[in-house]
Amino acid sequence: MNDEGTIRRRPRLKTLAAAAAGVAVVGAAVFWWVVTPPRFEDGGRTLPQVADADLVARGKYIAELGDCVACHTTADGKPMAGGRGLETPFGMLYSTNITPDPKTGIGRYSFGAFDRAMRKGVTADGTHMYPAMPYPSYAKMSPDDMYALYVYLMKGVAPVDSLNRPSGIGFPFNQRWTLAFWNQMFLDSHPFVADAGKGEVWNRGAYLVQGLGHCGACHTPRGIGFQELAMGDAGASGDKFLSGSKVEEWNAVNLRGLGDVDDTVELLKTGQNRFGTVSGSMTEVIHNSTQNFTDADLVAIATYLGGLPTDQPRAPRPATPETGIPAAMFTTRGGLAYAQFCADCHRLNGAGVAKVFPPLGGNPTVAAKDPSTLVHITLTGWTTAQTQAHARVFTMPGFARLGDDEIADILSFVRASWGGGAAPVTAAQVKGARATLDPKVDTRSFDTPRIADVLKEPNASQLVRGMRLNTETHTLLPKNVGNVLNCSSCHLNAGTVADGSPYVGVSAFFPSYAPRAGREITLEDRINGCFLRSMNGKPLAKDGDDMKAMVAYFDWMKRETKPEDKVEGRGVGKISQAIKPDTENGGRVYAAQCAVCHGSNGEGIKDAAGAFVYPPLWGDQSFNIGAGMARTYTAAAFVKRNMPIGFHGGFPLGQGGLTDQEAVDVAEYFSHMPRPDFAPKVNDWPKDKKPADARY
Repeated sequence: MNDEGTIRRRPRLKTLAAAAAGVAVVGAAVFWWVVTPPRFEDGGRTLPQVADADLVARGKYIAELGDCVACHTTADGKPMAGGRGLETPFGMLYSTNITPDPKTGIGRYSFGAFDRAMRKGVTADGTHMYPAMPYPSYAKMSPDDMYALYVYLMKGVAPVDSLNRPSGIGFPFNQRWTLAFWNQMFLDSHPFVADAGKGEVWNRGAYLVQGLGHCGACHTPRGIGFQELAMGDAGASGDKFLSGSKVEEWNAVNLRGLGDVDDTVELLKTGQNRFGTVSGSMTEVIHNSTQNFTDADLVAIATYLGGLPTDQPRAPRPATPETGIPAAMFTTRGGLAYAQFCADCHRLNGAGVAKVFPPLGGNPTVAAKDPSTLVHITLTGWTTAQTQAHARVFTMPGFARLGDDEIADILSFVRASWGGGAAPVTAAQVKGARATLDPKVDTRSFDTPRIADVLKEPNASQLVRGMRLNTETHTLLPKNVGNVLNCSSCHLNAGTVADGSPYVGVSAFFPSYAPRAGREITLEDRINGCFLRSMNGKPLAKDGDDMKAMVAYFDWMKRETKPEDKVEGRGVGKISQAIKPDTENGGRVYAAQCAVCHGSNGEGIKDAAGAFVYPPLWGDQSFNIGAGMARTYTAAAFVKRNMPIGFHGGFPLGQGGLTDQEAVDVAEYFSHMPRPDFAPKVNDWPKDKKPADARY
């Protein structure tokens, strides 16, 4: 069994350490306590010589309901062989081998010994387990389920000869005999008793949540003995059950009264629903456990949770995910920082991207009274659960590179805009979490400008307009944009991303002589070139307010850059033209990595209201020939460094990650698809030959 107390979910770390400390102190005061020799009954059940296949299959499902594999299997280890480590403030613990190996596992356990270990936390040799092994919850299992699990572990799991690693817990926390007193105080080892006043579905959900699912281990607050304040919804403390708890800078959210059954079922089955995605260690629970539950069991769980009374207000849940842009987006530091660092994934309206990036409106993490999880995710990043429904894993990078004040500003803006009145986040809260978590900080030298700083400038309103014209181009300039692109479709994070053709320092290099064009080009010419060649539209008036706003925004990003300077991160880099493209592989790369955002046939993706979220890569609404994206190797260089987003934990978008060959292959694939033309292209190179990789 989980003899060494290794925790399935990281948030139980402090709980385990505190429980060990609590029972040791109490035990010292009752040193005379005598632990009787192990006594248990087999209840007439023995291990069958030839296990029934149906019984083994049932036991395997029960093991999934209890998420046994998560604790008892290391990342590269054999199933159930133990060895997964847990670092505590008092030393390291390791999970134990629960394969049927007779020497190092549980192969010699009778059913009675197994049952006692699961219900009372005492191994066959009389050793007490730490209650981090959730035996107080497993005690609620029915005798039949317990027996099926026993048969599965003995007959359905391959034996592994693997010695258990000794714990590194020192005195007095290694005095396990004190746990007998803890059990006397806090353990009810009796199986679950159905509530006759409730229906079959509700009772099945209660049985799973209170017992095998051991949801309370994370989601129920703890008492003075570090015990769960309630093991179920009944009794004087029943209202504390699943009411939420903070551990390890995570806020295990209040699960009471979750509401819509279908939403809860979808979350447990796929790791996400229309209001959010799971985070932290819950991704592991979804991956190993709940995605394998039957639909009937998921409905039962959702029914039970939704029926638990709660007085905690929840975030207002919009009827549709398409909401307006908050007014404070462009007038506050938090709003502008959100527009810069968060909007590419979560969108300016907070609606997110269906099945990719979670929405913020109605999201329980955003609205939670305790913002710990929100702060934790922002500092350390986030990864979606890998499930059969969503095999592609998406990431959010950690934003620890931002300062405590910046993160507090962003999260306060998010909570004010979509959190239903949730309290602001303070810089002190972020600082405290940072000290506890000690997140890694991206140390690349590219200095990302902070758009929030434009509020300090005397022409702040003009600069904000210039920024918005880059991020909302086709919405704000419908007469000048002939497709659905924005400038930020290529110039990510409003032009502040290294190797994403950033605007940083650009205006210092204009006007400049272009040898191929045979003429001098001004910044206004370059901007209008994008409107004509990328956006298939019409140029801006050079003396108009919109052009002046865009130029002012570029000039603000120039900062101290001089014409002779080399700005690190400028442009999109280069990729070797010696790499020969494989178009067939490019199609495969596109399907695996690009289609989720740009459509299976390059058509882009839209929200429920029909507005484009990410643009097409070919077809009538795509770019025409501009920005070099119709050239294989320029497009490949951009893709190599900037696509796909959400691929890893790198700041600020988790962007990039394909090999050079994959980037060339997919660039050749999409750059040669049909799209609008630009007739004046014939005059592009009056003084020089056209590039070898140009498609026209």
